[in-house]
Amino acid sequence: MSAPRKRLAILLAGIVTLAVAAPLGATAAAGTDPHRDGGRGLRQVAYFIQWGIYGRSFFVKNVDTSGAAAKLTHVNYAFGGVGPDAAGNIVCQSMDPWADYQRPVGAGESVDGVADEAGAALQGNFGQLRKLKTKYPRLKVLMSLGGWTLSKYFSDAALTTQSRRTLVQSCVDLFIRGNLATPGAAAGVFDGFDLDWEWPGSEGNAGNIIRPEDKANFTLLAAEFRHQLDAYGRQTHGSYELSAFLPAAPAKISAGFDAHRIFDSLDFATLQGYDFHGSWETVTNHQSAIRVPAGEPVPADFSISGAVDAWTAAGAPASKLVLGIPYYGQGWTGLSGGGTGLFQTATGPAPGTFAAGTEDYKALAPLAHNGFQVRRDPQAGHAWLFDGTTFWTFDDPLVVLQKAVYIRTHGLGGAMAWELSGDDAQATLTKTIHFGLTAFR
Repeated sequence: MSAPRKRLAILLAGIVTLAVAAPLGATAAAGTDPHRDGGRGLRQVAYFIQWGIYGRSFFVKNVDTSGAAAKLTHVNYAFGGVGPDAAGNIVCQSMDPWADYQRPVGAGESVDGVADEAGAALQGNFGQLRKLKTKYPRLKVLMSLGGWTLSKYFSDAALTTQSRRTLVQSCVDLFIRGNLATPGAAAGVFDGFDLDWEWPGSEGNAGNIIRPEDKANFTLLAAEFRHQLDAYGRQTHGSYELSAFLPAAPAKISAGFDAHRIFDSLDFATLQGYDFHGSWETVTNHQSAIRVPAGEPVPADFSISGAVDAWTAAGAPASKLVLGIPYYGQGWTGLSGGGTGLFQTATGPAPGTFAAGTEDYKALAPLAHNGFQVRRDPQAGHAWLFDGTTFWTFDDPLVVLQKAVYIRTHGLGGAMAWELSGDDAQATLTKTIHFGLTAFR
């Protein structure tokens, strides 16, 4: 590493140390509020995965005890389903009722230390989210609909005026009114929806239904959500938010989204700032660089700045774009070219805990002290680990701090993380992002 880069890394490391060491409830400057939203400040959004309670043993309580909840403005719950009911209508669904609201939560896993009562109408993750909101009243929780594996039927749901109305009515009834097996049991848990249709008008998961009309229909679907959420808010004297998860690839933006119109309905949108490259390719690369690195062998402009520029050029307001940041890395193995490991041919994906080629930040961070060297490109804004054979591209605290600075200097609307269980037990990445978003305001 050159002397200027080393000095920059040392400076950033010192700032990160201050950020993570700050008291959990502290803000970086007098008068700042970690829960500002509604257009008044930067959002800090993170996904909580429904299935994390199983193999990952990551519970809603961990969002609190790690210190993450004190820093977040929004938790997106992944995922609610969109699929056909017995009559063939496309409606909102709970894809895992046991995890969502049926599983009795013991005292040791409970946010407030109190076990669920036997036979209670609301248990599971939803019950714990309600407790988390009681402890952090300004925290918003959105139900994220779809995702990579549950977007098959969005095109059908968005196709007609009636199908849109039917879907949204079912979503509001199930998740906002909280009408589970017991009517009203989950009322007050969710503050709105996150539309995670991957992707309107272009290829996503195998088997997804895709139509040329998806682009126009996404706009209409978002408008229907906005209409019904506002109508319900007038009944309850409350307000409900709507966000969407947006792709980075220019071709997918063009095929599926009318950037001039969709933000009339959205409070904000989270922008995919990761998976630019990964172990599905044969050459090591970055997955989430701010700018295209020098020597990039792939001609396409896959970078954060490229994605932001594409959306703003298409008409999106920068202040409503919330930048996605990965709490995991992409990895390759079988390298033999020496050097830094970047842009080298690999024999395949690196072994991972849950899937080959991917690994959580909390598992990657210790590698820097176990045979791997941390390499970084401060100009491009990315980092990687390399031991001569295995290569991991990942975001560490220095990189996420750079991204927080990028968010502020480019007038973006905040940061989003996929996903909370990937961070370490002290929520190091979440706290660092929060510090970067709020310090010195």
